[in-house]
Amino acid sequence: MTIAALIVAGGRGRRFGGELPKQYRMLAGKPVLRHAIDAFLSSPLVDRIQVVIRDSDRAHYDAATRGLALLVPVAGGDTRQASVRSGLEALATNPPASVLIHDAARPFLSTPMIAGCAAALNSAPGAIVAVPLRDTLKRGSQNNEIAGTVDRNSLWRAQTPQAFRREILIAAYEGLHGRLVTDEASAVEIMGKPVMLIDHPEWNVKVTYPKDLPLVALVLSGRLKSKTE
Repeated sequence: MTIAALIVAGGRGRRFGGELPKQYRMLAGKPVLRHAIDAFLSSPLVDRIQVVIRDSDRAHYDAATRGLALLVPVAGGDTRQASVRSGLEALATNPPASVLIHDAARPFLSTPMIAGCAAALNSAPGAIVAVPLRDTLKRGSQNNEIAGTVDRNSLWRAQTPQAFRREILIAAYEGLHGRLVTDEASAVEIMGKPVMLIDHPEWNVKVTYPKDLPLVALVLSGRLKSKTE
């Protein structure tokens, strides 16, 4: 089964702030985006890597990926959904059987995560890395008073990578008829196809705020050090 990685890297990161988008900020010696790319390059399951960027970021992208064998990047849209569709269209000239879609701002992607998602596609049309909720959930009122406790059983936090058989995902997007969804799994769910949840023990945080970088760098540096010992 041929698998292409599709990395969504066109976001502005408004919550992060600053002129340089967070996916191009330095983290443990290389850009945040480069961590995800290197993980895909290290996996023998991934045949090619397609990155979706904002046109105005091309110079940042070229600097972050210099020397790597990647497909030519494509421009994304105003939404994640539009960006993913742009990536899928770019892959249509030599279509893979499946795609693994990943957020550029998640630098902890690992080969076991990739392998877990790919293995799930042998029996299901889709699979995503996710984390079961462990905290008690409270519903708040307009004045920030507790309005109730939410049952956390069966609730998961969706992450990436999200893996799908390519034709299923394309059909799911076409079936939305303009409706917006926040992740690819939502489109496949609406289509009525099953999507597996892959509970992976590794930390898979998404860099969202400036305060995230020091902690992420500390954890990432420790993980890299352990691999060399």
